Amino acid sequence: MKPLRPPIEPLTIGLVFETFDTYAALPGEPPDAHVEYEPLETVELLERAVEVLGHRSRRLGGPKALLSAVAAGSLGPVDAVWNIAEGYGSRNRESWAPSLLEMAGIPCLGSDGLSLSMSLDKVWANAWAAAAGVPVAPQCVMGSRAEAESAELPGPFPLFVKPRWEGTSKGIRRSSRVEDRPGLVQEIARIVERYAQPALVETFLPGAEYTVTVVGHRPPRALPVLQRALETSSRIGLHALEGAGGAEPSGGFDHCLPGDLAPPLEARLQTLALRAFAHFECLDFARVDFRLDAGGAPVFLELNPLPTFAPDGSFGILAELEGRPAEALLADVLESGLNRLGLRAPPARLPNTQR
Repeated sequence: MKPLRPPIEPLTIGLVFETFDTYAALPGEPPDAHVEYEPLETVELLERAVEVLGHRSRRLGGPKALLSAVAAGSLGPVDAVWNIAEGYGSRNRESWAPSLLEMAGIPCLGSDGLSLSMSLDKVWANAWAAAAGVPVAPQCVMGSRAEAESAELPGPFPLFVKPRWEGTSKGIRRSSRVEDRPGLVQEIARIVERYAQPALVETFLPGAEYTVTVVGHRPPRALPVLQRALETSSRIGLHALEGAGGAEPSGGFDHCLPGDLAPPLEARLQTLALRAFAHFECLDFARVDFRLDAGGAPVFLELNPLPTFAPDGSFGILAELEGRPAEALLADVLESGLNRLGLRAPPARLPNTQR
């Protein structure tokens, strides 16, 4: 009789994350300082995705808790880590957890620290995307009020101003779209003073905004493209203004969806997203954002190898479009990442929840 294969033991998947209350608020910090972090519902969703595959999850907390546990030798047995931690302060903050895990010899899902740092710095990210043949907007960097008063501009007004190394639309509000030199000076001063970093100044792109989620490996695949709503008057992404942490007046925003996502455009967006994913050497998951220029051509906005997994984010919307729970889609993402790491999984079991 052929011997039976030994059963596959469940893996222990550590979760490294920050919630909105992980870090205490500091005096003088901008109102959207903590907007990048996750609600507890995101952590619970990841736990359900781990459970779908028959594994165990373990909450490890944020990068500082991870550092303490690694240094004290008290981390305990962990087979792999699903990291969604953002860190804070520097342009290297997203690489904190992956670098610690690399030093500790613990496999980590998602992109490594270099890809995370490269993509967070928007100047470097744009240069790297352009090197891959992904169109970027004309742009320049300004680090002071004096530069804003006299520097050569990347193009005619309107221009768009944002922090050089922030994510989740931090620092963006209605005044980020500037119509003249005095407005530019004011916005550069706000970014430099409130966010302690230079500002990126770009030609304002008037067209529709789209986001493309890329998952997997060998080969990665682009999921259906999603259009983002724009605020009607400014044409700034509604998600950016709604996440401004109280910087914008309350009462809601009028929004519009100006784009027509015809199959040729969707295919072009997916091709560019996959090209950027490969060039940045991303792993397992990322989100790539684009806007259309005045001629309707896609232009790179940013690549985020640390996208939100919040239930109401892109993954939740894509799962709903597929007619299944978000944890089922995320279980697929997790399984693909574990396969890349050479870790086997027990037979998956379907979640009980229905949508």
